[in-house]
Amino acid sequence: MDASKTTTRPWEPWFQLGCGIVCMAMIANLQYGWTLFVDPIDQAHGWGRAAIQTAFTIFVLTETWLVPVEAWFVDRYGPRLVLSFGAVMIALAWVINSYAGSLTLLYAGAVFGGIGAGSVYGTCVGNALKWFPYRRGLAAGATAAGFGAGAALTVVPIANTIAAHGYQTAFFWFGLGQGLIVLIAAQFLYPPKFKVAAPKKALSLPQSKVDYPPSQTLTKPVFWLLYLMFVMVASGGLMAAAQIGPIAHDLGVADTPVSIFGLSAAALTLAISLDRIFDGFGRPIFGYVSDRIGRENTMFIAFGTAAVMLLVMVYHGSNPLVFVLATAGFFGVFGEIYSLFPATCGDTFGSAFAATNAGMLYTAKGTAALLVPIASVVASLYGWYAVFAIAVGLNAGAALLALLVLKPMRARFIARSAVEAQSAVPGGRESHAH
Repeated sequence: MDASKTTTRPWEPWFQLGCGIVCMAMIANLQYGWTLFVDPIDQAHGWGRAAIQTAFTIFVLTETWLVPVEAWFVDRYGPRLVLSFGAVMIALAWVINSYAGSLTLLYAGAVFGGIGAGSVYGTCVGNALKWFPYRRGLAAGATAAGFGAGAALTVVPIANTIAAHGYQTAFFWFGLGQGLIVLIAAQFLYPPKFKVAAPKKALSLPQSKVDYPPSQTLTKPVFWLLYLMFVMVASGGLMAAAQIGPIAHDLGVADTPVSIFGLSAAALTLAISLDRIFDGFGRPIFGYVSDRIGRENTMFIAFGTAAVMLLVMVYHGSNPLVFVLATAGFFGVFGEIYSLFPATCGDTFGSAFAATNAGMLYTAKGTAALLVPIASVVASLYGWYAVFAIAVGLNAGAALLALLVLKPMRARFIARSAVEAQSAVPGGRESHAH
């Protein structure tokens, strides 16, 4: 390859990645900070927790299901436009929430927030996949960690603002602040103009030789296998994240003091804190590992570990120390779905349409979110152990699918793409002009 084609400067990918992580940290509150507002809103208006939490469901569905549309705009017009739009939407969402005197307005805020968060999420993950074609696991993992761990920086200031000045003030000023920071960072984001040079020590990851547009990606069985596995693993994790409070209370461990790693707190409080930390660190670590040992092998380890942690909960969950450690271990391997699946998608379907293709796969989180209420029904009929047993089955099933079905299927698919690329254009590379 001649030198003129690899004039991407060495610092550029890392600068792009950094801007993406900052943007992701700014939307983390929309999901992970929401819990701080639920009771203050209820005290102010008396709408009831269930009605207020409906706003959260609306947010998650809007955030996930619209990502492919937003990502299509990114692939077509570049990240700056879509991120700037997302910045305005996430600011508007919380400003609307600060004035919401009715549930209708609160739900409208959730829709705006979902559109904004999806725009930012899809753009930043898609851009990272394009800048790091040889280290997609690490890039997607670091970007997703911004979303997983970003809320850790602002939870205390938001809680303090709510206590001192009311939840409306917190919504208003944090909304404007997060929107402004994303708007500024958006101006620095752009896709690579040249082919990104391979690292000196190239990794031997199987990668597609063809850039498949979304319309073709949707016709490939390997895409739907990835989708099914994503739903299987995500539903168990979202179930645990949404219900960890009720689970801890029902197991009788919520308020039991636990001391671990020099920290002492009630089991539930400690579990939630450690879960966020482990989840944040797990994303880039597993992404990095998958760049080294392959996507499917890493999936097998992660999903298998998740199944083991849930089994430990089934048999020893009523021990407060075990509860804290097992949930932390579970979340440590759960967050990696947000690095492994986008990276696998980029490897399988190419770089040119990476944002849209990964965005279509990300809707699996929305599908999984629809299954979460079923957990409450199963728990009320058969207890939490039945819910854990189902989640164990889903994780173990996904682990086996990764190794026994996905691995050979993807190897055949990528081998075929090399043949397609050879026979496509006289230049030897399939054209992907828009």
